[in-house]
Amino acid sequence: MKKQNPMRKIKIEKVVLSVGGIGDELEKGYNLLEFLTNRKPAKMKTKRRIPGFSIRPGLEVGAVVTIRKNPEKILKKTLLAIENVLKKKQISVNNFSFGVKEYIEIPGVEYQREIGIMGFDVTVVFKRTGRRVALKKIKKGKIPLRQKITKEEIIKFMEDNFDVKFE
Repeated sequence: MKKQNPMRKIKIEKVVLSVGGIGDELEKGYNLLEFLTNRKPAKMKTKRRIPGFSIRPGLEVGAVVTIRKNPEKILKKTLLAIENVLKKKQISVNNFSFGVKEYIEIPGVEYQREIGIMGFDVTVVFKRTGRRVALKKIKKGKIPLRQKITKEEIIKFMEDNFDVKFE
């Protein structure tokens, strides 16, 4: 029996929850992310001016929270909100994303009057052992393309570990 190379093992690096909005809508999104994760989200500011959307540099337009410790727990809950069904076009190299239309679709989460009805986006980032070599500042190295996680590998990982169906 052939042993599997430990450097080829796929892991979930992080799960990122994000919400967008301006003004009062952003505050509700910020409170939603804090309510769901019990962590303090970071507010995202714009760098460019887009007059059509009334956006100027320095304006807060989104909130993000990153979960690195035990990301499987929140991922399972959010996948249940979309009934464990994803589309293949939602998958990219090393990650996939999906949206939850209403947070009350998550099992065990009740409606919050101060937040109202609101949705958010979920991004799941995968990694293999050795990814840090390309990210570190001192003695940075290059990792080959075979270390990147392809669509097919993500589909197989999600079907095996989280019972996700793909359309």
